[in-house]
Amino acid sequence: MLRQYELVDRVLDYDPSADEALLNRAYVFSMQAHGSQKRASGDPYFSHPIEVAGILTDLHLDDETIATAILHDTIEDTVATPEEILAKFGPSVARMVDGVTKLSKIEAQTENERAAENLRKFLLAMSDDIRVLLVKLADRLHNMRTLHHIAKPEKRQRIARETMDIYAPLAERIGMYEFMKEMQTLAFRELEPEAYESITKRLALLKEGGGDRIAKIASGLKLLLSRAGIEAEVSGREKHPYSIWKKMSERHVSLEQLSDIMAFRAIVDTEEQCYRALGIIHRRWPMVPGRFKDYISTPKRNGYRSLHTTVMHAGNQRVEVQIRTHEMHAQAEYGLAAHWAYKQDAVRPDTQVSWIRDLVEILENAASPEELLEHTRMAMYQDRIFAFTPAGELIQLPKGATPIDFAYAVHTDLGDQAVGAKINGRVVPLRTPIANGDQVRVLRSKAQQPQANWLNFAITGKARAAIRRHLRHRARDETFAMGRKLYEEIVARLPVPIGDAALDDALKRLKLADEDALMDAIAQRRVTDAQVMEALMPGSADSADAAPLPPQQQAITITGLTPGVTFDLAECCHPVPGDRIVGIRRPGEGIEVHSITCERLADEEAEDWVDLAWGENAEGAVARIAVTLKNEPGALGAVATIMGAHKANILGLRLDNRDTTFHTNIIDVEVRDAPHLMRLLGALSAADVVSSVERV
Repeated sequence: MLRQYELVDRVLDYDPSADEALLNRAYVFSMQAHGSQKRASGDPYFSHPIEVAGILTDLHLDDETIATAILHDTIEDTVATPEEILAKFGPSVARMVDGVTKLSKIEAQTENERAAENLRKFLLAMSDDIRVLLVKLADRLHNMRTLHHIAKPEKRQRIARETMDIYAPLAERIGMYEFMKEMQTLAFRELEPEAYESITKRLALLKEGGGDRIAKIASGLKLLLSRAGIEAEVSGREKHPYSIWKKMSERHVSLEQLSDIMAFRAIVDTEEQCYRALGIIHRRWPMVPGRFKDYISTPKRNGYRSLHTTVMHAGNQRVEVQIRTHEMHAQAEYGLAAHWAYKQDAVRPDTQVSWIRDLVEILENAASPEELLEHTRMAMYQDRIFAFTPAGELIQLPKGATPIDFAYAVHTDLGDQAVGAKINGRVVPLRTPIANGDQVRVLRSKAQQPQANWLNFAITGKARAAIRRHLRHRARDETFAMGRKLYEEIVARLPVPIGDAALDDALKRLKLADEDALMDAIAQRRVTDAQVMEALMPGSADSADAAPLPPQQQAITITGLTPGVTFDLAECCHPVPGDRIVGIRRPGEGIEVHSITCERLADEEAEDWVDLAWGENAEGAVARIAVTLKNEPGALGAVATIMGAHKANILGLRLDNRDTTFHTNIIDVEVRDAPHLMRLLGALSAADVVSSVERV
């Protein structure tokens, strides 16, 4: 364990202006607070925060961050209070200590409110000061180094899984690859001990068989560059066990079949030398197609910059080479933390870590703990691609992202109004996956609103959160409007008119907060009509049950409501505009719209029915028809031609029955309204190839 003077000297070595008194106060306070507490290893508990602080001195972090590391467990594990930390160490350290504490209880496998709330608080603290994350990562790294001292296997497994699922991706997202690799290796050793042992043993055997081939290749690279006038630091290594195991799993190959388990790094003085070195290496050895990446001109979202290439070295050995400057190397090893070493300046998340902005926006929009955890993991874990706006701005997205993700990454309003996109000048649907290097222009319309089906292909947390937020607001407004219409119908069935006082009394009897809550409960069928009537006018429900609806009562129109949000068209009867329709209210759900002739209505309770109408401007729905055709070539093509001529769009087709003479197809077809459907059925029945056609 580092002694007090050793820790202070470390900080003063790289930052002579550091607040020595602050560090000494933190050391003494933490030691006294933890007292005689012991770790699982038997060491004094106080040794842990000091080792965490030592890890951060290797990154040359500022005195406030080192003090936070020393104090980071005092609030959680001792009788120390946030007020004491604030009084003794100031608001900046107190805020960071509180932020680090927030993440300590997150459990990766337990997607519940506690985990989400801790993550929410931590993200807010991290967005305010990224140093909170640096301390937490160092804390987790030291805990992983001492994981073997924990006796219970299930606890070790839980900690290792948390590390693999939460902390290693967080380290990667801010470019701290050394932290990430060590965390992954230690977690992998605990989670997959047999695989870890097998890979490390086989790596040792390959090393014995290959002798000093890594050193030979590295010296050859150095000599090659030196002869061209570039003095470079060249080093080589085998990739770490987890990385190798992941590639074996993804490619379904053995370790011996992996041809790129060696990686070499050439560190040069300038960016210009990076590209010169790349050309020299490519002239000497052939490049493996598709394995070159230029992260200098297009850095990763975490700020990582380097050239990556894979070449076929002597003996057909694939060799990965990374070329970077000294400053790029510091950024690559320690990511965001490298800014302290090079600039002695705290890095603000609004200028350095744009993905944190996305996480904060997601947590502001998330409606549930599960949604928050889902979206933040999406934002942190997925591999990235690069796409460009028409103006040349670089947008980074996860692999598999679509134009709707791109639109929301540019601006929320652009996402809300997206109607299509042009990728490299070609018009494509919003669900089209974007490839690396694509130029994307989003087509927009002010009349557009986010659609529920966008959730089927939007993959970024930011896009999904924005779509769900809009749908929630739209559903709430439409549900209240529907509830209001149903409420007016209920009131019309009362024996006498009522006043405002009756509504207030009803809310109390039903134990609802306000009028909106009542309208929502009526629309969602959480209260029955009879319960509302009885609450409004006790004794009225029984007498009203047998009473007919007042003559002025009209069917509720569904014009302006959103399919899939406020109501759903029943799959059993596929109603279309022009059909006489009725709604069925399901408790806690929206209204299900049926054709009045639907056989399933016989099974529904009459009190669940809602009289509905399409409204004057309603158009566009999917009808299902059964077409029996002669079993001859071109029959189905003739049907498609007729549908096209009548401007009916085929959305689905399934072969239902076939014999030597006829075959029956079930077709889902989009039509404007019931008359349009009847004209289509008439045209189909007149065709020679059609034996019969009917609406299902």
